[in-house]
Amino acid sequence: MAVTADQIKKLRDLTGAGILDTKRTLEEFNGDFEKALAVLKEKGMKAAAKKAERVAKQGLVETYLHPGGKVGVMLEVNCETDFVAATNDFKELTHNLALQIAAFKPKYVGASDIPADVLEAQKQTFADAALAEGKPANIVERIVTGKMDAFLKEACLLNQPFIRDDKQTIHDLVQTTIAKVGENIVVRRFVRFELGE
Repeated sequence: MAVTADQIKKLRDLTGAGILDTKRTLEEFNGDFEKALAVLKEKGMKAAAKKAERVAKQGLVETYLHPGGKVGVMLEVNCETDFVAATNDFKELTHNLALQIAAFKPKYVGASDIPADVLEAQKQTFADAALAEGKPANIVERIVTGKMDAFLKEACLLNQPFIRDDKQTIHDLVQTTIAKVGENIVVRRFVRFELGE
């Protein structure tokens, strides 16, 4: 099957891969777009992981005010250079993150930001509830693990499913953008305001 320029362009837009790499991958899978996309995303994730240790001091402070003025978000997202901070990919990421925070109300950026006493209190609450329901002690640990996973998915921005594509998490979205722009990106902090809260 012949690979078209439209396929190459679309795949490059989604992954940030180079033209030759995109073309070779499409040819390798006989034009199967989904398989090529999966392979290039995996390569991009590996490249993004290598960039995680780089210092990210540039970036943007993004603000979002929901229509009606009842919900507002301010967040800081960092990258390595001001050049990348000015790209459409980076700006789109920061805007999508602000929308995500406005809609899903996370409390923390990631699990490492949650104070240890909050995590322990949450685990204890789940364990006490399971024991109160009469669950056997050997099952309580599995219940607590499952409920903690659900808690982290709700409380941590990076663990949440992306509002525009629930097949990927916010962490995946950030990693994909890292692969596209070629620099480390860090979601530094955010504040969410809601009228009356």
